[in-house]
Amino acid sequence: MSANPRILVVDDQPINIRLLKRVLEKQQMEVVTAENGRECLQRVAENLPDLILLDVMMPDMDGFEVCQELQRKEETRSIPVIFITAETRKEGKLQGLEAGAVDYITKPIDIDETLARVQTQLRFQAINKENVELQTRLGEARRAAAIGAITQGIAHNLNNLLGVVVGYIDLTKTSLNNPEAAQRNLGRIESAVNRMVEIIKQLTSVSTRSRPPLGLIDVADSIGNAIARFHREFSEAIPVEVDNLIPEARVCSNAEVLEDVLVKLLFNAAESYEPTSLQRPIHLRIDREEREGIPVIAFKLSDKGRGIPEDIRDHIFDAFISSKRTVGVGMGLTVARHSIRNLGGDLTLTAGPQGGTTAIFHLPVQKNKNP
Repeated sequence: MSANPRILVVDDQPINIRLLKRVLEKQQMEVVTAENGRECLQRVAENLPDLILLDVMMPDMDGFEVCQELQRKEETRSIPVIFITAETRKEGKLQGLEAGAVDYITKPIDIDETLARVQTQLRFQAINKENVELQTRLGEARRAAAIGAITQGIAHNLNNLLGVVVGYIDLTKTSLNNPEAAQRNLGRIESAVNRMVEIIKQLTSVSTRSRPPLGLIDVADSIGNAIARFHREFSEAIPVEVDNLIPEARVCSNAEVLEDVLVKLLFNAAESYEPTSLQRPIHLRIDREEREGIPVIAFKLSDKGRGIPEDIRDHIFDAFISSKRTVGVGMGLTVARHSIRNLGGDLTLTAGPQGGTTAIFHLPVQKNKNP
């Protein structure tokens, strides 16, 4: 808002315009005037005012119509409108407020009351503007902090992995006469390089906001494929109990992305247990729910592991945040939530009722004649 607020006074009675103009200008306010509804809209289009004093009863286009027209446009919707009206009935005043006015002044105009109401609304506007600017600055600060954290995480992880690679290269040079030792060292180098490639792949995934190509996906097939891949890739054979309450369900999704998310969550659940745990139960439940009146398929994957440490609970979805101390981890949940959001759903983590963690995500139900 400018140092000298711009007030648009709209009234078909010139005497009222002159009176209000004189009073407001004494308060260092810039006053623009209009004598009918259409002229009011023209003045608004020429230069947005900070506030409008609007007479209700005008020929051709009354104040209610003007206010409704202002409410239809995004750029004018937030301009506060104070009605000037001879209406004293409660119903008439409510009609004005429902049309979009923020306040009203009754005729005959009381100068002190009018000035107080105008100044109150201008203060509200100033506070709202400060709040918007503060939210913008906070958003920028969060983005900067997130970029900084990701950059620091990338540098830390890649430097550590490069150190592993260089170290094993040096060891390999000293063991050229020992093929078995050299082979082991090359395997560790390959593992470190693969982790570096995975970090870059995950960062590329998070950096894009584009939605992957969607198709009609059978939920049971995706679950089966994800569990099979988990069993192939995880170092230990851990059973996954599946409770699919809607075995014929299908969603409009991306099979590769959905399966990748499930695999990441299965890995996260399996790794939540201590290495010495003999039993590592993982339970996946699929059911139909409603979110804000919209039918969705809900996936709930639970474990009874260590749970989320308190010191990272509020940042568990941030990049490179992990309860594990292994180099090159901490992107799985970040990528999983980003992927689910790109598919039109969301991912949350909650503490399990009997310990451990439950990962919950949902996807919109595909509506068709033959579900």
